Amino acid sequence: MKTIRLNNETKQDIMKKLLKRSTTQYPEYEAKVAGIVEDVRARGDEAVFEYTLKFDKAKLNAANIMVTEEETEAAYREVDPALVEVIRRAIVNIRDFHEKQLEKSWFITRPDGAFLGQRVTALERAGVYVPGGKAAYPSSVLMNVIPAKVAGVDEIIMCTPCNSEGRVNPTTLVAAKEAGVGKIFKVGGAQAIAAMAFGTEGIPKTDKIVGPGNIYVALAKKAVFGNVSIDSVAGPSEILVLADETANPRYVAADLLSQAEHDELASAILITTDETLAEKVNREIEGFCNVLSRKDIITKSLENYGFILIADNMDDAVDAVNEIASEHMEILTKNPFDTMSRVRNAGAIFLGEFSSEPLGDYFAGPNHILPTNGTAKFFSALSVNDFQKKSSVISYSYEALEKVHRDIETFAKAEGLTAHANSVAVRFERN
Repeated sequence: MKTIRLNNETKQDIMKKLLKRSTTQYPEYEAKVAGIVEDVRARGDEAVFEYTLKFDKAKLNAANIMVTEEETEAAYREVDPALVEVIRRAIVNIRDFHEKQLEKSWFITRPDGAFLGQRVTALERAGVYVPGGKAAYPSSVLMNVIPAKVAGVDEIIMCTPCNSEGRVNPTTLVAAKEAGVGKIFKVGGAQAIAAMAFGTEGIPKTDKIVGPGNIYVALAKKAVFGNVSIDSVAGPSEILVLADETANPRYVAADLLSQAEHDELASAILITTDETLAEKVNREIEGFCNVLSRKDIITKSLENYGFILIADNMDDAVDAVNEIASEHMEILTKNPFDTMSRVRNAGAIFLGEFSSEPLGDYFAGPNHILPTNGTAKFFSALSVNDFQKKSSVISYSYEALEKVHRDIETFAKAEGLTAHANSVAVRFERN
């Protein structure tokens, strides 16, 4: 990893490099994605079938586009029962955490007859996208589906790519069944996002689409936003470790590599006040890279977006942390809870040497669908709130409105909206 002295110039240079990974930086793909989206909107299932044959080499039709109960049962026979039990234990933790996020409707009344409140209701139908291809991500299934279930969403559908034989990864199917997905469709890519956004003959329209995916999926979500809600336009994975001289360099190195192995655009950054730690971490990284299975991906990731930043003091280090606003952030300092009190921007924060990032990916309970590319400055992790909407409730009596009607009329006239003023004034006309 490149070791750099932290200052304003190097910090801004790194920020520019990281932001280049954003999906907004790939305009050459946008026209192709827009064409797919519009084609699916216009032709529905026919277009979905054609794109699935073109990209996934699978022949889909109205009879086989949806996963059957028999296919799900077969998946259970293929998945190690021990993994099924791990999935079930993870579900308990994830559900327990997200149940604490539930918001409830509230109402107040006043002596003058005014009645105000907020009504909280769940979305009717949510769409979950789960990547396929060479890897299976059952953890992403759980993290997207369980908050929707806890929120009370009426129906949850899922789209995920199939292979050329029309089979979906069995681990994905088991995770979906355990989490409570209603219908699963064997469709991936931009065509899946368009189908869930507009609806087709076979795939119902959803109110919100969540879940990670490749550049085509990310740009498709961006393209359909407004027709439906989306969670975010996710970028490549990233981790930032903030450490002082008390940190274990072997732990730091292992944690940095846990995200660098995702893909060649993943970012892994160490910010430390201790040069000796930096040197030891680099040596540990070299040792790990010699034995880890995804060495080629890790190496390219670290070459492009791996940095060790040496800060003069912890205040400068924390300032850089807040500027970078990483998706995953580990604090390995003498007093991590005190350090955390100064951190404003991070998707998820891991405190202490026994809270490595994969704990959040799989098992602890908090959601691992997190803001990337600096958006932790204004976005949050996926939560139950993403599947709920709020309606204001207003009811005034004659007496309550009488006390304020002239104020309302004055306000409306000041904006030149005389019909607004009249709507209130007519209620106090004297016959």
